[in-house]
Amino acid sequence: MTEVQATVEKARSAARWWGGLSHNERRSRLLAWKRHIARHIGELSALIAEETGKPQDDAALEVMLAVEHLDWAARHAGKVLGRHKVPSGMLAANHVATLEYLPLGVIGVIGPWNYPVYTPLGSVSYALAAGNAVVFKPSEHTPRTGAWLADAWAAAVPGEPVLQAVLGDGSVGAELTWSGVDKVAFTGSAATARKVMATCAETLTPLVVEGGGKDAMIVAADADLDAAARAAAFGGFGNAGQTCAGVERVYVERSVYPEFLLRLSALAVGEQTMTTPEQPAIVRAHVEDAVSRGGRAVVGGPSSITDSTVAPVVLAEVPEDSIAVTEETFGPTLVVNPVDDIGEAIRLTNASKYGLAASIFSKDSHRATGIARKLRTGAASVNAVLGFAGVPSLPFGGVGDSGFGRIHGADGLREFSRAQAVTRQRFAAPMDLMRLDRDPKVMQRALKLFHFRHGR
Repeated sequence: MTEVQATVEKARSAARWWGGLSHNERRSRLLAWKRHIARHIGELSALIAEETGKPQDDAALEVMLAVEHLDWAARHAGKVLGRHKVPSGMLAANHVATLEYLPLGVIGVIGPWNYPVYTPLGSVSYALAAGNAVVFKPSEHTPRTGAWLADAWAAAVPGEPVLQAVLGDGSVGAELTWSGVDKVAFTGSAATARKVMATCAETLTPLVVEGGGKDAMIVAADADLDAAARAAAFGGFGNAGQTCAGVERVYVERSVYPEFLLRLSALAVGEQTMTTPEQPAIVRAHVEDAVSRGGRAVVGGPSSITDSTVAPVVLAEVPEDSIAVTEETFGPTLVVNPVDDIGEAIRLTNASKYGLAASIFSKDSHRATGIARKLRTGAASVNAVLGFAGVPSLPFGGVGDSGFGRIHGADGLREFSRAQAVTRQRFAAPMDLMRLDRDPKVMQRALKLFHFRHGR
């Protein structure tokens, strides 16, 4: 038996204990884990910064967001998942109908390196709150952060190994998908997601995927341009651009396009460390393709990229079929293109194979909300970026190459549960149709009622 298989077997035993607890009993233990993380935020954020290269303040913000989600999941799981009555309907009026969401068992979580706490805990916290045990495989680039989270659980909730970490490269993740877990939660590239999905298909293991994004910001002519530029800079350059739901494309109405570019360019400063050695080459390829195809490097350019760092790059008037527009860059670059109207911005936003999130800037919030509803994305923020990330009650996930399924919120709790429908007969049915020796007269009366109810 391999280490991964042995870990899953230990989790299977722990899941029986954990799933047998009441929601309140699990809640108290989850909140103990939360308090442990919160009390050691300095230690954890320093470790994140060391492994990812991000500033420690950014790492601390990541932990704060993750803890908010953990707290919400712990406090709301009972209400969302607990057994409750549902209407029985006319044909089954003699039955009491209840619905309850029960644990799946063991969840395998394969986490990313860009947000090694916030992103995987979006699955881990909700899976635990739903009554499952979790085997967590962190990225090989952030193994100590993943191990820290599992050790923190053991310290706060000693006893059964309800949360365990397995460390290693992609082969360990592949083994986890083969190990007999009851569901896999994966975050990573769409290409790797396809491989994980193919493996899961062999054993009919269900899967939830966050596969990345090429998120767009739409800037209307009436927008607050200072606020829009600040948001674009944060969404595009924050965390060295390594944010799945950050900003990579900006579509600006032509009348305010020059002014927006001017304001954004003033904010494109500072050199940032990329987390993985492969990423700078990808960023360089996208920037070079954009420039070679006629795009303008308004700020920076290929020279902004070294073997380990990238300074912010602003590209303008980039052809829509450039890889800088069509593929996820995952670096501190922004493509800013003018549009004739909002309709064109919506069309170009939706032309992407990705569909994770978007943002809209306009002083007319009602209009902006209407624009959001026309976008093929799982989330959107109006007059902000990543606003949804800090709202634990909102589900998060995408469409297309951005994946499927949802984490966070009530949908995230149900994602790691199985619905169980139960009926209990209270009294004999006045018209008993559920029998082989059915009375023809009873059937005639039932048909008359049926036509009266549904055929008029």
